[in-house]
Parts: sequence; C-alpha cells; structure tokens
Amino acid sequence: MGNIYYLCHVNRTINIIPIKTENDYQIALKRMELLFDAPINSPESDEADVLGLLIDEYKKKHYPIELPDPIEAIKIRMEEMQLKQKDLAPVIGCNSRVSDILNRKRKLTVEIIRNLNRQLNISPETLISEYELA
Repeated sequence: MGNIYYLCHVNRTINIIPIKTENDYQIALKRMELLFDAPINSPESDEADVLGLLIDEYKKKHYPIELPDPIEAIKIRMEEMQLKQKDLAPVIGCNSRVSDILNRKRKLTVEIIRNLNRQLNISPETLISEYELA
C-alpha cells in the first residue's frame, strides 16, 4: 500500500507526514489522543477519522495479529457461544469425533469445515490452516 500518512493541522492547513518509523507511529498515536474527543464535523474530527484509518494500516503492516489455529478458533467460538462439546455433535458428527478433533487426534475434513463455517461462522481461511495433531 505504499507510504502511510498522518495529517497534522497547523493554522488550518494540512501537512501530510508519512509514518515511516516507530517514532512516527508514536507521534501519530499522541496526536490521536489529542483529537479523540474533538467535536463531530470539526476539522479535528475529520483529522481523527483519517488518522485512525492510517494508524490502523500501519498497525496491520507492522504488528500483524496471527489467526488462531483451527482448533483454537473452534474453542474460542464455543466459549463465545457458550457451547459444550456435545453441542458440536450435529455440526461435526458423533461426540467421540468432536472429542478427537478438539483433542487434536483427528484432522478436520472438508465437510466439517463447511459445517463449522455455516453453523459457527468461523472463516474457512482459519479452518483450513495447518495444525499439529497430538
């Protein structure tokens, strides 16, 4: 995506300064703190909107968050949805298959991945990633 920029209002003009280093990033974060409570539709709130997007892009590039492995993703979603292992039997198969998968004794199949995507709304990208069996 090329350079990442943040905006700085100086006497109602806008200076565009690229965020190239960690120091630039820290300066942008401090500026965002000052702009955080700006009145809506003010030049400062417009600056905060743009600055927020650009800070987010910088974070994605320099501080990526890795996806959990498929089994961790399933366990996270189970916790979010307050599901027990037995609740996954209709999605994955019998209770023993659910146990084998959650205990990393059996790999996910394409059919199970499709069911988990539909029923638990876990992305296929997450579910197809590699993971180790126990």
